[in-house]
Amino acid sequence: MVAARVEVAGLDPWRLGGELWGFGPRFDGLCFSGANLVPLRGDRTALRSFADRARRHGRTCSSVVGRAELVLPLWDDLSPYWAPAREVRGDQPLMVLAGPPAVAPDPYVRPVHPSELDQYLPAAIAMFTEEVGIDPRLGDGGVGYRARVAELVAAGRAFARFENGEVVFKAEIGALSGRVGQIQGVWVHPDRRGHGLGTAGTAAVAARLAAMGRISSLYVNGFNHVARAAYTRIGFTQVGSFATVLF
Repeated sequence: MVAARVEVAGLDPWRLGGELWGFGPRFDGLCFSGANLVPLRGDRTALRSFADRARRHGRTCSSVVGRAELVLPLWDDLSPYWAPAREVRGDQPLMVLAGPPAVAPDPYVRPVHPSELDQYLPAAIAMFTEEVGIDPRLGDGGVGYRARVAELVAAGRAFARFENGEVVFKAEIGALSGRVGQIQGVWVHPDRRGHGLGTAGTAAVAARLAAMGRISSLYVNGFNHVARAAYTRIGFTQVGSFATVLF
């Protein structure tokens, strides 16, 4: 996510949507501070410095997310000063797939057309509510979330399978850098779960990324054994662990 933003916007905070903090003479520590706080690299001293800066600025992010070995120590330093977290997800396998999927992609999964936004949005809201635990429309009636989803649709990075005008599978390429595409928001309609739509649908998005010359990446909650098994069947392998602190 951070690489994709920097490639497009450079380091200007206004265009980047946040600040990139560096630590040490050679920037051995890096941390992105925006809508999410994302530690990127650094030893314990760097993480303490980032925690001190974040504490002084006050919490403006909705989550702390990144590699578990960076997020969890950073949160240890921040937790006495920031409001209690709503949830800490400390085990989120980070999985990647270089090349085409090992299972047949769903041929009916395709990019969502901008004219289909109103049909797509209820599925996106359902996914977010199930995954994060809060309704994304809270606060502004859904204006901000609708705008973010519309941006992904306009960029051709929202994918769905429609049946009788209703979304039965959806997923998005949430971030796209020169090397990697991050798959997010995978969701299957409750009435259609258990029929392989999630596996074949995610394979379709991974195939699209492979055709673009990108590595597919995603992270999944450790307790979601069904999704982890599906991603393994597609050909994803675990390369690390993420952690997310939700507020």
